[in-house]
Amino acid sequence: MRIKSLVAAMAAVASLAPVASQAQSSGDNPWMVRVRAVDLLWQNGQTDTVSALNVKAENQIIPELDISYFFTKNIAAELVLTYPQQVNITAGSGNNNVGKITALPPSLLIQYHFTDLGAFKPYVGAGLNYTIFSSRNNLGGGAYSVDNSSLGAVGQVGMDYMFDKNWGLNLDLKYATMSTNVSTAAGANAGKLTLNPWMPAIGVAYKF
Repeated sequence: MRIKSLVAAMAAVASLAPVASQAQSSGDNPWMVRVRAVDLLWQNGQTDTVSALNVKAENQIIPELDISYFFTKNIAAELVLTYPQQVNITAGSGNNNVGKITALPPSLLIQYHFTDLGAFKPYVGAGLNYTIFSSRNNLGGGAYSVDNSSLGAVGQVGMDYMFDKNWGLNLDLKYATMSTNVSTAAGANAGKLTLNPWMPAIGVAYKF
Protein backbone atom coordinates (compact mmCIF):
# COMPACT_ATOMS: atom_id res chain seq x y z
CA MET A 1 0.00 0.00 0.00
CA ARG A 2 2.82 2.41 0.88
CA ILE A 3 4.69 1.64 -2.34
CA LYS A 4 1.51 2.10 -4.40
CA SER A 5 0.87 5.47 -2.74
CA LEU A 6 4.41 6.66 -3.48
CA VAL A 7 4.14 5.51 -7.10
CA ALA A 8 0.85 7.36 -7.43
CA ALA A 9 2.43 10.53 -6.04
CA MET A 10 5.36 10.31 -8.48
CA ALA A 11 2.94 9.70 -11.36
CA ALA A 12 0.99 12.81 -10.40
CA VAL A 13 4.16 14.90 -10.47
CA ALA A 14 5.22 13.36 -13.78
CA SER A 15 1.84 14.23 -15.32
CA LEU A 16 2.72 17.92 -14.92
CA ALA A 17 5.91 17.60 -16.96
CA PRO A 18 4.35 18.63 -20.31
CA VAL A 19 3.51 22.08 -18.89
CA ALA A 20 7.00 22.64 -17.46
CA SER A 21 8.07 24.23 -20.74
CA GLN A 22 5.73 27.14 -19.99
CA ALA A 23 7.92 28.19 -17.07
CA GLN A 24 11.10 27.71 -19.05
CA SER A 25 9.90 29.46 -22.20
CA SER A 26 9.10 32.58 -20.19
CA GLY A 27 12.79 32.95 -19.43
CA ASP A 28 12.42 32.18 -15.72
CA ASN A 29 14.56 29.50 -14.13
CA PRO A 30 12.10 26.99 -12.62
CA TRP A 31 14.18 26.08 -9.53
CA MET A 32 13.89 27.53 -6.01
CA VAL A 33 15.54 26.45 -2.75
CA ARG A 34 14.60 27.38 0.78
CA VAL A 35 16.45 26.92 4.07
CA ARG A 36 14.26 27.01 7.17
CA ALA A 37 14.35 26.65 10.94
CA VAL A 38 11.36 24.49 11.91
CA ASP A 39 9.71 24.23 15.31
CA LEU A 40 8.62 20.58 15.44
CA LEU A 41 5.52 20.45 17.65
CA TRP A 42 4.31 16.89 18.17
CA GLN A 43 0.57 16.49 18.78
CA ASN A 44 1.10 13.46 21.00
CA GLY A 45 -1.69 10.98 21.45
CA GLN A 46 -1.78 7.32 22.26
CA THR A 47 -4.03 4.32 22.33
CA ASP A 48 -2.34 1.50 24.19
CA THR A 49 -2.85 -1.81 25.88
CA VAL A 50 -0.21 -1.04 28.47
CA SER A 51 -1.60 2.01 30.26
CA ALA A 52 1.65 2.72 32.11
CA LEU A 53 3.49 3.21 28.82
CA ASN A 54 2.05 6.63 27.88
CA VAL A 55 4.93 7.45 25.52
CA LYS A 56 5.32 10.80 23.81
CA ALA A 57 7.92 12.70 21.80
CA GLU A 58 9.55 15.92 22.95
CA ASN A 59 9.28 19.05 20.77
CA GLN A 60 12.42 20.36 19.11
CA ILE A 61 13.75 22.85 16.55
CA ILE A 62 15.29 21.35 13.41
CA PRO A 63 16.89 22.63 10.18
CA GLU A 64 15.14 22.02 6.88
CA LEU A 65 16.06 22.25 3.21
CA ASP A 66 13.48 22.15 0.46
CA ILE A 67 13.81 22.17 -3.31
CA SER A 68 10.97 23.42 -5.52
CA TYR A 69 10.46 23.02 -9.25
CA PHE A 70 7.95 25.36 -10.93
CA PHE A 71 6.05 23.68 -13.76
CA THR A 72 4.30 27.01 -14.37
CA LYS A 73 4.46 30.33 -12.51
CA ASN A 74 1.66 29.04 -10.26
CA ILE A 75 2.19 25.28 -9.91
CA ALA A 76 5.27 23.77 -8.25
CA ALA A 77 6.44 20.53 -6.68
CA GLU A 78 8.36 20.78 -3.41
CA LEU A 79 10.65 18.14 -1.91
CA VAL A 80 11.21 18.76 1.82
CA LEU A 81 14.41 17.33 3.30
CA THR A 82 16.17 17.25 6.66
CA TYR A 83 18.80 15.05 8.27
CA PRO A 84 17.74 12.18 10.60
CA GLN A 85 16.45 13.60 13.89
CA GLN A 86 17.07 12.15 17.34
CA VAL A 87 13.62 12.20 18.97
CA ASN A 88 13.52 11.90 22.76
CA ILE A 89 10.71 9.66 24.02
CA THR A 90 9.34 10.09 27.54
CA ALA A 91 6.83 7.98 29.44
CA GLY A 92 4.57 8.11 32.46
CA SER A 93 3.32 10.99 34.56
CA GLY A 94 6.90 11.89 35.50
CA ASN A 95 7.95 12.24 31.85
CA ASN A 96 10.84 9.86 32.42
CA ASN A 97 13.15 9.47 29.44
CA VAL A 98 12.79 5.94 28.04
CA GLY A 99 15.06 6.29 25.02
CA LYS A 100 15.44 7.85 21.60
CA ILE A 101 14.31 6.99 18.11
CA THR A 102 15.72 8.43 14.90
CA ALA A 103 13.22 9.85 12.42
CA LEU A 104 13.91 10.82 8.79
CA PRO A 105 10.75 12.55 7.47
CA PRO A 106 10.97 13.60 3.79
CA SER A 107 7.80 15.05 2.23
CA LEU A 108 6.68 15.64 -1.35
CA LEU A 109 4.04 18.31 -2.02
CA ILE A 110 2.26 19.92 -4.94
CA GLN A 111 1.81 23.67 -4.43
CA TYR A 112 -0.26 26.47 -5.89
CA HIS A 113 1.42 29.90 -5.76
CA PHE A 114 -0.52 33.16 -5.94
CA THR A 115 1.58 35.50 -8.10
CA ASP A 116 -0.53 38.63 -8.60
CA LEU A 117 0.38 40.35 -5.33
CA GLY A 118 3.76 41.80 -6.23
CA ALA A 119 6.60 40.81 -3.91
CA PHE A 120 4.16 39.00 -1.60
CA LYS A 121 3.70 35.44 -2.92
CA PRO A 122 1.50 33.18 -0.74
CA TYR A 123 1.03 29.49 -1.52
CA VAL A 124 -0.83 26.37 -0.42
CA GLY A 125 0.31 22.78 -0.78
CA ALA A 126 -0.63 19.16 -0.14
CA GLY A 127 1.17 15.85 -0.47
CA LEU A 128 2.70 12.87 1.29
CA ASN A 129 5.02 12.51 4.26
CA TYR A 130 7.09 9.32 4.55
CA THR A 131 8.93 8.98 7.86
CA ILE A 132 11.61 6.33 8.33
CA PHE A 133 12.29 5.29 11.93
CA SER A 134 15.60 3.80 13.04
CA SER A 135 17.24 3.15 16.42
CA ARG A 136 13.71 2.12 17.25
CA ASN A 137 14.30 -0.91 19.45
CA ASN A 138 15.81 0.79 22.48
CA LEU A 139 12.71 2.18 24.20
CA GLY A 140 12.49 1.26 27.86
CA GLY A 141 15.82 -0.55 27.73
CA GLY A 142 14.62 -2.69 24.83
CA ALA A 143 11.17 -3.37 26.29
CA TYR A 144 9.40 -1.59 23.41
CA SER A 145 9.94 -0.78 19.75
CA VAL A 146 8.13 1.10 16.98
CA ASP A 147 7.45 0.37 13.30
CA ASN A 148 9.99 0.90 10.52
CA SER A 149 8.09 3.74 8.87
CA SER A 150 4.98 5.89 8.68
CA LEU A 151 3.13 7.14 5.59
CA GLY A 152 0.72 10.03 5.97
CA ALA A 153 -0.71 13.18 4.42
CA VAL A 154 0.82 16.64 4.76
CA GLY A 155 -0.78 20.05 4.21
CA GLN A 156 0.93 23.41 3.92
CA VAL A 157 0.32 27.16 3.81
CA GLY A 158 3.06 29.72 3.47
CA MET A 159 4.43 32.81 1.79
CA ASP A 160 7.55 34.17 0.17
CA TYR A 161 8.29 37.89 0.31
CA MET A 162 10.80 38.54 -2.44
CA PHE A 163 13.32 41.33 -1.85
CA ASP A 164 14.53 41.06 -5.44
CA LYS A 165 14.24 38.52 -8.28
CA ASN A 166 16.43 36.03 -6.37
CA TRP A 167 16.23 36.47 -2.59
CA GLY A 168 13.23 36.35 -0.29
CA LEU A 169 11.93 35.75 3.22
CA ASN A 170 9.88 32.58 3.75
CA LEU A 171 7.23 31.81 6.36
CA ASP A 172 5.72 28.34 6.30
CA LEU A 173 3.35 26.11 8.26
CA LYS A 174 2.89 22.40 7.65
CA TYR A 175 0.82 19.71 9.36
CA ALA A 176 1.50 16.02 8.84
CA THR A 177 -0.35 12.89 9.88
CA MET A 178 2.23 10.55 11.39
CA SER A 179 1.73 7.50 13.60
CA THR A 180 3.57 4.32 14.49
CA ASN A 181 2.64 1.07 16.18
CA VAL A 182 4.32 0.29 19.51
CA SER A 183 5.27 -3.32 20.23
CA THR A 184 6.74 -5.15 23.21
CA ALA A 185 10.03 -7.04 22.98
CA ALA A 186 7.99 -10.23 22.59
CA GLY A 187 6.22 -8.77 19.56
CA ALA A 188 2.88 -8.11 21.24
CA ASN A 189 0.93 -5.01 20.23
CA ALA A 190 1.26 -2.26 22.88
CA GLY A 191 -0.85 0.31 21.00
CA LYS A 192 -0.23 3.17 18.61
CA LEU A 193 1.68 6.41 19.08
CA THR A 194 0.14 9.27 17.09
CA LEU A 195 2.62 12.10 16.51
CA ASN A 196 0.92 14.38 13.91
CA PRO A 197 3.35 17.33 14.08
CA TRP A 198 2.63 20.99 13.44
CA MET A 199 5.70 22.52 11.77
CA PRO A 200 5.84 26.34 11.81
CA ALA A 201 9.00 27.62 10.13
CA ILE A 202 10.92 30.71 9.05
CA GLY A 203 13.71 30.87 6.54
CA VAL A 204 15.19 32.31 3.37
CA ALA A 205 14.30 31.56 -0.23
CA TYR A 206 16.52 31.73 -3.32
CA LYS A 207 15.03 31.67 -6.83
CA PHE A 208 17.53 30.76 -9.54
